[in-house]
Amino acid sequence: MKKKLFLVLAIISFSRIFSQEDKSSDRTMGFYFNPSMHVGLKVTKEKQIPNNTQYIQPAATRKFTYGISAIGGYHFLPNFALGGGFRYSFLENNYHLVYLMIQPKIIFTPGDNPLFIELNYGKQLNNSVVSDSELWGGRIGMQVSYSKRLSQEGGIVLETYKTGNSNPLFIGLSYGITIFSNKNYTGYGED
Repeated sequence: MKKKLFLVLAIISFSRIFSQEDKSSDRTMGFYFNPSMHVGLKVTKEKQIPNNTQYIQPAATRKFTYGISAIGGYHFLPNFALGGGFRYSFLENNYHLVYLMIQPKIIFTPGDNPLFIELNYGKQLNNSVVSDSELWGGRIGMQVSYSKRLSQEGGIVLETYKTGNSNPLFIGLSYGITIFSNKNYTGYGED
């Protein structure tokens, strides 16, 4: 039994070594740096204050958010990368929040035009109107290769912020670039 198991493992090992597979392109980016910007619209409405006066009160307006992030990480499996970095978000007046971010990324069809899903978690670093805020969110998007070590990306963002008693939910768009260390990740690197 041990000899048969050893023979099967040897055949599998040698079939991989002697296969005719093209190994010119590695399907991981290696180390990467991803600066990006985002803009979003608040989709949750604030609680309405009862109108018991004779004056007409306007409905709560929907608010915009915007921000920038800088994430660095390592793409070590063809379909998974892990990154971390910083993010600045502006929610409304005096809500200037800086977060320390953790960002796992799931990549579908790695290479020239991969689709990806990112999960985001951030813990507030600075003191603002609120302290101890958290950010939870996700982004689905697509990278488009631009050169040997550069891709641009865009996506749809869904985020919620824990800011004291309120948890606003935002949906928006993001745009960024990704600079990576493996020049053979995209078709541009295969000379």
